[in-house]
Amino acid sequence: MAQSQSASDATTDPITAEVIRGAMETVAYEMATHVSLTATTPILNQSNERNATILGSNGRLAALSVGIPQFMLSSTLPVRFALEFFAEEGLNEGDVLLANDPYHGGGHLPDYNVFAPVVLDDELVLIASIQCHHADTGGGMPGGYNAEALDIWAEGVRIPAIKLYDRGVERRDILYMLKINNRTPTFMGDLRAQIGAAQLGARRLGELVGKFGLDAVNAAVEHSIEYAKRRFKEEVASWPDGEYEADAYVDHDPVGNQDIHVHVKVTVNGSNLMVDFTGSDERQDLKAYSSFGNTRGYVVAQLATMMDPSIPKNEGFFDSIELVVPKGCVLNPHEGKTVAAGTHHPGVEVGEAIAKALGEVLPERSCPQIYKLGMPTVIYGTHPETGQVFFDHSVDCLAAYCNAVKGQDGWGSMPASFGNLIRATAEINESINPVLHECCDYQIDSGGAGQWRGCPGSRVVKRVLADSTISTYMVGIKYPMAGVAGGRDGSPNHLTIRYETPTAEEVPIMANAVPHAAGEGFEYLYGGGAGWGDPLEREPQKVLEDVLDELVSLESAEADYGLVFTGRFDDYTLQVDEQATERRRAAQRSES
Repeated sequence: MAQSQSASDATTDPITAEVIRGAMETVAYEMATHVSLTATTPILNQSNERNATILGSNGRLAALSVGIPQFMLSSTLPVRFALEFFAEEGLNEGDVLLANDPYHGGGHLPDYNVFAPVVLDDELVLIASIQCHHADTGGGMPGGYNAEALDIWAEGVRIPAIKLYDRGVERRDILYMLKINNRTPTFMGDLRAQIGAAQLGARRLGELVGKFGLDAVNAAVEHSIEYAKRRFKEEVASWPDGEYEADAYVDHDPVGNQDIHVHVKVTVNGSNLMVDFTGSDERQDLKAYSSFGNTRGYVVAQLATMMDPSIPKNEGFFDSIELVVPKGCVLNPHEGKTVAAGTHHPGVEVGEAIAKALGEVLPERSCPQIYKLGMPTVIYGTHPETGQVFFDHSVDCLAAYCNAVKGQDGWGSMPASFGNLIRATAEINESINPVLHECCDYQIDSGGAGQWRGCPGSRVVKRVLADSTISTYMVGIKYPMAGVAGGRDGSPNHLTIRYETPTAEEVPIMANAVPHAAGEGFEYLYGGGAGWGDPLEREPQKVLEDVLDELVSLESAEADYGLVFTGRFDDYTLQVDEQATERRRAAQRSES
């Protein structure tokens, strides 16, 4: 077992400890890459929607790979449950385990956590874990997102902790049970890719222990955790003491309950940091709850974006946060509540609320790099060429939701909360699924105005080439991406299903397996990111460039940014009248 801190201090060579930590991070990266190279479903082998972690014998996070923030931060609690559950027989060499249950530490059911122990002389040393999002979980709705489910049992198959391999022997009964409770034809290939990654990680870590010795590895884990804790507290100590409160809202849950409320109070007291969600929504009839593990993940992810990135993300970072999430609130529900939609919302509003609260004292670091997606637009049907079921989660290349930060306009396609997730290209998706990408283009004036402008949103038109159903849950209409430090909000989301047909309709809350005939499709106007800072402080030449690039209209340049132009847009003679612009901006400042 891991040594006590005093023993660790006595035996740790800091250089060796860092070498061992780096080696463990490399093992985690190799595990994650193994999934991408061997999995059989696009959501795993293209999107990088996976994360690998290395844990100590007591379930404390020691090292991780770059991945999806929620995954790397919610993978520890299911492992800890397994350590307790299998305490009598123990975790043994050759074991491989699986867990996905939100009420035993997980995020939501599609996130399967597969892990394998490293055992030396009958002593548990380390645990290699790989967590991935799967295309289906069984339950009442294809695609893993039964947002109208009555309870957690209707969402899919719950797995608190089971052994897929017991002392190196495959549990054929368990694997077959999992297979027949999943609609995805390629599910077993994905699961075996995870099993292989966990076994690879355990093997590599065993080699690491063999090279450096058990005492050195245990000491390195303790050293890394204590180092992260010290760095975390030093950073917090540099913040102004005080209590900082903020609110964030979700438009509605999947059945229309309005204004789901997240309230946070962040207390800075010297080097101590408390994040308290008392006052958040306590309604018990909602259909969107964030499990405790998911909430914890978003808390750590948001705080990590506001601190020195060189601080290791391990148990020392987590343990330094005093987290208060009252049982029964929307961020820590009583067992049985639905969490499929809530892993996104109000999950991401956790980070938004923290960023708003600390925006009073850390405005340059307090930009919520989150998303207002609701949940993916899942297309489900039978492929006409193969006769097999297909799932397209529409995790496609587009621009949306990227807020500006101080010194940087909103960028590209991916907010920081997605980690290293990769969006699929149209060409790849069209080669796999019977869909046609008709349009993906920036929307003008969709990025929030600011001294630094939010990333524009995208207009996406996508058609199905076979009879299909479309399911999604919409948010970000009433509460889009919120501006920071005087920046304007981003544009809202809009989704029109059966686009350009007599039965076309905009989705106000949810589309639940809406039939689309071959040739029909949807138009999704993805909202833009919010701006940072007063738009009247933006460099006039940057606004001119945005106008010429058709990201900002002439009308917005004049009304929001206070610019006055000479020349014409259509013949590229447009120029900024600097003196007139300064006069207009002065007048607008006076009016405001």
